[in-house]
Amino acid sequence: MVDIFSRLEKNAGGPIGQYMAYAHGYFAFPKLEGEIGPHMRFRGKEMLNWSLNNYLGLANHPEVRKADAEGAAQFGMAAPMGARMMSGQTKYHEQLERELAEFVGKEDAFLLNFGYQGMLSIIDCLLTPRDVVVYDAEAHACIIDGLRLHKGKRFVYGHNDMESLRLQLKHATELAEEQNGGVLVITEGVFGMKGDLGKLDEIVAMKKDFQFRLLVDDAHGFGTMGKGGRGTASHFGVVDGVDVLFNTFAKSMAGIGAFVSGPRWLINLLRYNMRSQLYAKSLPMPMVIGALKRLELIRNHPEYQEKLWVIVRALQNGLRENGFNIGVTNSPVTPVFMKGGIPEATNLIVDLRENHGVFCSIVVYPVIPKGEIILRVIPTAAHTLDDVNFTLEAFKSVRDKLESGYYASDSDACGRGLQGPLIRPIERVNPAKVRNGSVPDLFYGEVRLLG
Repeated sequence: MVDIFSRLEKNAGGPIGQYMAYAHGYFAFPKLEGEIGPHMRFRGKEMLNWSLNNYLGLANHPEVRKADAEGAAQFGMAAPMGARMMSGQTKYHEQLERELAEFVGKEDAFLLNFGYQGMLSIIDCLLTPRDVVVYDAEAHACIIDGLRLHKGKRFVYGHNDMESLRLQLKHATELAEEQNGGVLVITEGVFGMKGDLGKLDEIVAMKKDFQFRLLVDDAHGFGTMGKGGRGTASHFGVVDGVDVLFNTFAKSMAGIGAFVSGPRWLINLLRYNMRSQLYAKSLPMPMVIGALKRLELIRNHPEYQEKLWVIVRALQNGLRENGFNIGVTNSPVTPVFMKGGIPEATNLIVDLRENHGVFCSIVVYPVIPKGEIILRVIPTAAHTLDDVNFTLEAFKSVRDKLESGYYASDSDACGRGLQGPLIRPIERVNPAKVRNGSVPDLFYGEVRLLG
């Protein structure tokens, strides 16, 4: 018999957490300080921040801050107490649901406490073991975890590969007919890593050849895509073809929570069957009041979305014109693809932050294949064209150093001529110190510096 804790301790950290000894507090779990926006502080230094999904710049909009404060002052964080079915129902929750449904073009909507949790529960509600799921290979983790709850068969199709989808739909249809089940296709409106859009128009068109229902996670599309920010389904003109639409408040709405929308009978079914909502406290009143104000601003100020796209086009066109590979993005999400290992990636990001004052997220192995680096840049309506130009110059500088081998951990050039030290990522520390909570201090004290 194996002791669970002993097994966990031997592999402390897991695939991503294996790097925590040197990553915590800097590359992972960094602490950005100051009001949310393009200019924040990191470790005492001013940073031009491209790491927040505050697409429309609403996080610190004065009317939003005022609504949040008034909601908290009037109701407190406790209200309403209890789950929606029991004692957590209010007229404000119902109003927000009506307005959200109308905005995205659906008959009804249901508020969710958390987007991730909500997606798991939606999938769980929609399916029986006889049903078959077909989903995109790059579906978000919340979709994958929801599918882990599904006791039936599932087929994955190549990312945005419509021929692959057609083939898997054929297999799924045959199996569903044998089992007297149905078929559910799951994809995203905007894929959060690469920024490309799910081919919703082509998927909906396949309903002519196959019988299935379509669930779309449009977390990144709400507020950014379609007329007035109504989402990716609106962008493609296929709102009616998307059977179940999921959106979150965590991005364009600059809040917390989510909602699912669709035909009224289905939304009522979810209201009475989604376990993550039946047995969880209602979305707190300050967030509901604040969300009403955020939605009002999105409806009444299309210029926020327009400003976002001015920044998006300037940034993406500038990157392309300067020879950067940003892949196939056709949304605000802007990945910058580079080549290099973990040492190069960590040294690059330190240089970018410490010497250029530019903060963005970095994605490396094991999230993506070895030898690849993605700098994930998120433009917002709060950024300026000066911010874009400044960042382009910084990116050109670090790219040149990366391609020259400057960031290689075993290179004598590494750290030479820099205004601040680079961090050698391969340095290891005592795991016992990791476990006792001293990791943040270790980063500053025990990780060896270059230069």
